[in-house]
Amino acid sequence: MQERSSVGELANQLRRELNRYSPGGKLPSSRALVERFRVSPVTVSRALAQLAAEGLVVTRPGAGAFRAEPHTRVDPAGDTSWQEVTLSAEGGPELVPRSVDASGVLVSLAAPPPGVIEFNGGYLHQSLQPERAMAAALSRAGRRPGAWGRPPMEGLPELRDWFARSIGGAGGAVTAAEVLITAGGQSALTTALKALAPPGAPVLVESPTYPGMLAIARGAGLRPVPVPVDADGVRPSLLADAFRATGARVFVCQPLFQNPTGAMLAPDRRGEVLRIARDAGAFVVEDDFVRRLVHEDAGPLPRPLAADDPDGVVVHVCSLTKATSPSFRVSALAARGPVLERLRAIQVVDSFFVPRPLQEAAVELVGSPAWPRHLRAISAELRTRRDTMTAALRLDLPELALPHIPSGGYHLWLRLPDGSDESALTAAALRAGVAVTPGRPYFSAEPPAGHMRLSFAAVAGLGEIAEGVRRLRVACDEVL
Repeated sequence: MQERSSVGELANQLRRELNRYSPGGKLPSSRALVERFRVSPVTVSRALAQLAAEGLVVTRPGAGAFRAEPHTRVDPAGDTSWQEVTLSAEGGPELVPRSVDASGVLVSLAAPPPGVIEFNGGYLHQSLQPERAMAAALSRAGRRPGAWGRPPMEGLPELRDWFARSIGGAGGAVTAAEVLITAGGQSALTTALKALAPPGAPVLVESPTYPGMLAIARGAGLRPVPVPVDADGVRPSLLADAFRATGARVFVCQPLFQNPTGAMLAPDRRGEVLRIARDAGAFVVEDDFVRRLVHEDAGPLPRPLAADDPDGVVVHVCSLTKATSPSFRVSALAARGPVLERLRAIQVVDSFFVPRPLQEAAVELVGSPAWPRHLRAISAELRTRRDTMTAALRLDLPELALPHIPSGGYHLWLRLPDGSDESALTAAALRAGVAVTPGRPYFSAEPPAGHMRLSFAAVAGLGEIAEGVRRLRVACDEVL
C-alpha cells in the first residue's frame, strides 16, 4: 500500500482482517501498521478511529487497539400498535378527529431532489436572504448585556414596540402592551386557534387557503368551514351566511396577498368583514404573512385590519420570517381585551418564550440601515421574477389559466383545464425535473377545479424560472 492510500482504504483492509483476532484481542501497534501499509501515523490513527466509531475496535490510550466484544444482545422490537387505539379514542365523544395531515405543509418545506427546480418553495432563495445583515445583527446581539438571560415572557419591550408601530402605524392604533412575541407565524396561528375555539367548534376559513392553517385547525379538533374568495378577497355575503349557518366564533383570513390566490381584500369589504364578525360575536384572525414581500409596482398598501379595529375583533399575526430566512423565526401576535391574557397564557404553557438572542438579533436587524435596503432589493427582485414567470407561462403554457397576477408575495395560482388530474401532473412535473405544489391541499372541502401553485422566490434566478416552465411544458404534454 502506497503512502497516498486513503483512510477509507486502510479502514476497509483492517475491517477485513478483524476475524483473525479473537474478541478482546490486540491489533498490531500503530507503528507496525505504518510500516506494513506504508502510510503516515495520521492515516493509521484516523482509520482506527473510524473502526472505533463503528463499534468494531476499542482503543485504549497507551495500550493500543483491540477487537471489540461482539454485541449479542438484541433489544426486542417494540409493539406500538396500542397507540392507534389511544390516539383515536380519547375517552369521550370527539366531534372532529384530531389526526394531523402535514402533507400540505411538507410540500413547501421539503427540499426537492438534486437537479430539480424548486417551484414549490415557501421561502426566499438563499441568494435573496439578508445573510450578512442577519449575521451582523446576531453578532451584535450576542454582545448585548444580558443577551443570554431570560427575556420577558411577552417579549423584549423594544421588539414589541417595533411590531406595534409596524402594525398600527405611528398614531398608536396598536400599542406595545398589546403585542406578544412568538416563534414564527405558524406558532402564532396555533396559539390563536387554541385560544379562540374549543375542540369540535367550527372555524371559518377562506377557500382556498393556506394548508398549514387547515392542519392546525384539524389538529386542534376544529372543523374548517370554507368561505369562497374571489379577486377582491373573501365574499362578505357568503361570510355572513357562514356565520349564521354554523354559529362559528372565528374567521381566519389573509387580507393582503392571500395564499394561494394573491388577492387583496377590497377597500369596500374591509369594514364589512369586521362588522359581520362583530355582529356574530366572532374574532377575525388576520394572518398578515407577506406584507414585507410587496412588489415594486404595488403602490401604497392598505393598513392591517387590526389598525382599524378599536373593538378587539382582530387577532393579528405577522412575522419577519418570510422576508429573512426560514430559521429567523420571530413573529408577533397583537390583540386587545381579555383575549390577550388567554393568548399569553397559552403561549407561556406551550413554549415559555422566544429565545432572547434571537429577539435581540431581530431588534438589531430591523434597526439597522441594511433592513430597508434589503426590503427595497427584494421588492424589485420579486417583481422581476413575477413578470418573468408570468410571461413564460403565457408563452409556453397558455392552457393553464392565470386569473390574477399579484402585486406582492412569492407565488402564482394557476387553474388547470377541466378534467385535469393534478396529482398526475404534479408527479409528471417531478419526473421532468421541476417540483410544483398541487392545489388540492388548499381546499377544506371539494375543490371546484384542479389548481397548481408556483413559487418564483425559491429558485436561484431568472434562468431557473425559464427552465422550470420549459420542464413543466414537458409534463403537461405528457399528462394533459
